[in-house]
Amino acid sequence: TLMDVIAGRKTGGKVRGEILLNGFPATDLAIRRCTGYCEQIDVHADSATILEALTLSAFLRQGSDVSSESKYDSVTECLELLELDSIADRCVRGCSVEQLQRLTIGVELAAQPSVLFLDEPTSGLDARAAKVIMDGVRKVANTGRTILCT
Repeated sequence: TLMDVIAGRKTGGKVRGEILLNGFPATDLAIRRCTGYCEQIDVHADSATILEALTLSAFLRQGSDVSSESKYDSVTECLELLELDSIADRCVRGCSVEQLQRLTIGVELAAQPSVLFLDEPTSGLDARAAKVIMDGVRKVANTGRTILCT
């Protein structure tokens, strides 16, 4: 799909054209460093808590030049923006589909991307759950991040 091509995730077929980031040619590595990509269906460690999943993402994906304090701050930001703070200590296996979708977005957001790709974030959700997801997406967009959503 077009979103896969832009995100540098298309591996098959023929792709022609040029992708620019802030006016400069984008390499796959440059794209991966400044973007987050949320799959329609994602897998999380069942025994981890929401807080642990977000913390792991922040520490693995943010650079070594970023302080631990800043990484923890980004986790707190994710919890608040996606309204996961009240269930931060819940095990992933006990989460609803909508909570898992918010966690998926949070795991990508914890890496502090400037661009976030969301592949059908409301797929399979009822209207109330879809609204909760999109309210969270709106809050993320209000922080100045670019969001591409299908």
